[in-house]
Amino acid sequence: MALFLGILIFSFITTSIAIVPFIDLKYRRKSPTGGGILIITIVGLLYALLFPIIRHLGVYITSAFDITEELNIIFFTFISFGLLGIFKSRLRWVVQILLAVVISAMLYLNLRIDVVNVPFLGILDLGLWFVPLSSLVILAFTKAFDIADGLDGLASGTLLICLLAFWALAVAALDTPLTVFIALWIGALIAFLYFNVYPARLRLGQAGTLAFGATLAVVGLLLGKIVALLVIGGVFVLELAISAHHRLQKIGWEEPKIVMRAWLAAVMLAVFGMWLAQL
Repeated sequence: MALFLGILIFSFITTSIAIVPFIDLKYRRKSPTGGGILIITIVGLLYALLFPIIRHLGVYITSAFDITEELNIIFFTFISFGLLGIFKSRLRWVVQILLAVVISAMLYLNLRIDVVNVPFLGILDLGLWFVPLSSLVILAFTKAFDIADGLDGLASGTLLICLLAFWALAVAALDTPLTVFIALWIGALIAFLYFNVYPARLRLGQAGTLAFGATLAVVGLLLGKIVALLVIGGVFVLELAISAHHRLQKIGWEEPKIVMRAWLAAVMLAVFGMWLAQL
């Protein structure tokens, strides 16, 4: 665990160093968005640097899947949805659907994932039906994250809480590649969140919202915890269902109040989801 905590700290320090000149650059260009691009870049580069070093040092790498295939799926999701967010096109939604299906097919064909762990019921074998189900989950979380990003700190802070929960589950599952990835993501996200809380100096932008929503869903799918994903990410599910923060704004709640209480709800949902994941 000390190794993973060190990786998180290294990611935080690296992002903290990079983010200040990045914000200055964005302000000179009069654009407060782009934080997602920065995080995707830093996490990708640090993973490419650190994971081979970890292997070279003789750290025992464990995973239930082929490590190369697992990493391909994680970073294909992270980067492809990020790139999609950069390009403006009327066909974006069509491409999102295609990407979700491709990623789901990779999970099914390359990693042989075709089951769902349902608390109190056990393991359900979905067979080929796993592909449309996982595609729907990926698309739903992508849309939900985009909606939640409407308030300063709401989406990124809630994501941080969700990732902490899934980090614990990945450690328990002895999934080293996923654990390292989440540690790097958390470290970068903490540094970003410092500048994203109200009043935000930097926002994720479409690259971040699409990439982060889709990748959060894939993390849950890789761990076989779809039900836990829906609970741990309950704030995002609520945003997708009723645009909760818009409703609270209409009745007079101030932005920081909405965000803080959403974070508190996310904490309890994360605890509940981790409990369900053990059943």
